[in-house]
Amino acid sequence: MNDKTIATHNGNFHADDVFSIAALKGVFPAFKLIRTRDLELIANADIVVDVGGIYDADADRFDHHQRGGAGERENGIPYSSFGLIWQKYGLEICQGNQDVVNAVDTGLVSTIDAIDCGHVEGVSKGISLSQTISMFNPTWQEDSQFDACFDEAVDFASRVLTRFIASANGGISAKAIVAKAIDNAEDPRVIVLEKYTPWKRTVHALSEEALYVVYPAQSGEWRIQTVPVELGSFKDRKSLPKQWAGLSDKELKEVTGIDDAMFCHNALFIAGAESFESTMKMASIALEE
Repeated sequence: MNDKTIATHNGNFHADDVFSIAALKGVFPAFKLIRTRDLELIANADIVVDVGGIYDADADRFDHHQRGGAGERENGIPYSSFGLIWQKYGLEICQGNQDVVNAVDTGLVSTIDAIDCGHVEGVSKGISLSQTISMFNPTWQEDSQFDACFDEAVDFASRVLTRFIASANGGISAKAIVAKAIDNAEDPRVIVLEKYTPWKRTVHALSEEALYVVYPAQSGEWRIQTVPVELGSFKDRKSLPKQWAGLSDKELKEVTGIDDAMFCHNALFIAGAESFESTMKMASIALEE
């Protein structure tokens, strides 16, 4: 597997060919990369990306510029070379976890495909990852070599892809942990996590009753946080008591009657105490308000 020759086009590069090579680095530890439009070199390569006019996954040909393209997703987003590579090799790159493959495709791959194919409906405005990759190309004022700049872009894309996979895996694992905490809650209005885990998306999907989430901070103390009315909202299903707003240490201890109470944010969405028991007392007081 280490003697593969991979061909892609030379000259200006884009996010789809850069991320395609970054993805293939996760499959093949070493390979010879040729950036060319020489048809003979392309024909003799083991894997061809974003050039050549052929899409045939079995033959490792991954172009999408031919008439008719290379297909599209159910949501209408066409495949670029990155999406085609991800269809074949994503499961191997993500160590057999199809949920992670799907999450990375939704959050990263399909967006790059959409931009490359001009299918920009629904794509967030502002500078995109695709534009960031394009900025690795040398400007007209620079003497840099395209191939060297391409290698730099691939290194950057490899890091982004690795972190995207890690993030997707973490999100999927968190979903199972939070779902179990919801099922095990003594009071469905207060969800207790034994370790901090991203929880908002899962709580919103699975619990209409949850008002507060209690979890340990990295520093060892405990936190109580309100559940927002919807993802991204600054409005809570039930805020913490108004009289706690902005208080900390002695002042908060006096108001709550909890001797290790630490703080309450002025916006009443998070508070904390040194112990789990005390944080649960804060939850009890908040529920009664």
